[in-house]
Amino acid sequence: MAFDGTWKVERSENYENFMEAMGVNIMKRKLAAHDNLKNTIQQTGDNFSVKESSTFRTIEIKFTLGVTFDYSLADGTELTGAWVMEGDKLVGTFTRKDNGKVLKTQREVHGDELVLTYLYEGVETKRYFKKC
Repeated sequence: MAFDGTWKVERSENYENFMEAMGVNIMKRKLAAHDNLKNTIQQTGDNFSVKESSTFRTIEIKFTLGVTFDYSLADGTELTGAWVMEGDKLVGTFTRKDNGKVLKTQREVHGDELVLTYLYEGVETKRYFKKC
């Protein structure tokens, strides 16, 4: 599967503004800008396992496409939502438990690059990962 493998963040666009819109305080935003995030993704049919390793935490998330689950961001924000496939894109729609606002995200592979796009309250960020 195209998403399988270990991916290390290389660069980000508009990440600090996105985190600010999400309500992340300035200290956490400064630290998160240098999180050294790695994602290890394994897909078996509709089932995914994603291990996120960063300066702040390591967590493994298991989910099935189209099935709602709960998730916690690195800053502690609690979400509920689901991932679906739209063509070659993995698309997630998550609702914050604290304020009911929606976070949209997608993952897509272009060659040896994984692009994560997040959209929250009109603020978009992209994070670019290279396969390790």
